[in-house]
Amino acid sequence: MADYLAVVNGGALNALGIVKLPYSKKQLRGEEEEEEAEASHSPPSVLNATQIGGILGLSPQKTLATSTPSFPGWYADAPPAWPGEAHMFEVEKVLFHDKSQYQELLIFQSKKHGKIAVLDGFLQLSEKDEFAYQEMITHLPLCSVPNPKKVLLIGGGDGGILREISRHSSIMQVDICEIDMMVIDAYKQFFPDIAVGYKDPRVRLHVEDGVAFMRSVEEGTYDVIISDAFAQMGTGAVELADKNFLCWVARALRPGGVFCAPADSLWLNQFKVEETIAKCREVFKGSINYAWSTVPAYSSGMIGFVLCATEGPPVNFKNPINPLDIDNYGVAKGPVRFYNSEVHTAVFCLPSFARKRATSKS
Repeated sequence: MADYLAVVNGGALNALGIVKLPYSKKQLRGEEEEEEAEASHSPPSVLNATQIGGILGLSPQKTLATSTPSFPGWYADAPPAWPGEAHMFEVEKVLFHDKSQYQELLIFQSKKHGKIAVLDGFLQLSEKDEFAYQEMITHLPLCSVPNPKKVLLIGGGDGGILREISRHSSIMQVDICEIDMMVIDAYKQFFPDIAVGYKDPRVRLHVEDGVAFMRSVEEGTYDVIISDAFAQMGTGAVELADKNFLCWVARALRPGGVFCAPADSLWLNQFKVEETIAKCREVFKGSINYAWSTVPAYSSGMIGFVLCATEGPPVNFKNPINPLDIDNYGVAKGPVRFYNSEVHTAVFCLPSFARKRATSKS
């Protein structure tokens, strides 16, 4: 196995696109650890925050927040919102590691989840279960409105949501606003079955900032807007907690249009469904609902979605009035693997603990 370090900035790419670190094993792990590893033929370690900080010239107080304890040959996903726990992935090989002017992208081959992408220290997707997220964030809104024609995707540079949008024959135009060509190019190279969404001839790519793009959209342009660019709605939201941004989104939608964005997991103690819905009600005057899906690679194994409708023809998100044609693959290589009409209705049901929390007084 080649030397790699799954969470360190600054690795240089060789001609094959494999990360080769500019540090020897002795520098990375110390003399004693190297001798033990050579004796047991163990793979290199993923370093903890203090070790990484030392290599990068950071003080202990300024080490990488998403780094975790050292386990040989494993990548540890430990988002700040989930202190005291980490999700481990055995790494077979680092395929890509680079940094653009906007963000840092790491792609590695894992043993059990296929290829995994990590953006700025946050796990984005794994080949094993990406469809559970991509299908739900796409078909929940698109199947809730009749005959959608124009769709805007903010972010979603991997192309998976575009792949799912392509299954809807009524759509005439799909605009995607993605700020970083590095991300798009890397996904096309390493995740072709996901980035296949870019092959849909209805797709128009805008390489620019999503917030700035939203300001420029004319009123009533889109039937559906999907956001996949920012921290999910909930405790860590910035853009999606900005009332001005949400107002631009609502303005860009037609009457009875729909906005969908990821939201925090129900298992996150600080997250309150009713607080997020209340913030959305300040802007969106139609129906608003929270749904959820299981995605094993993510922290807690699940993620939420918030769906909001503008004032106009009523939208019942729990009733998929525009059912997906399972025989229309679009540009995808096969049928959907997670979404169906029964699942659509079921994911709006809250488990008892979350229902209790939603009805309790803060």
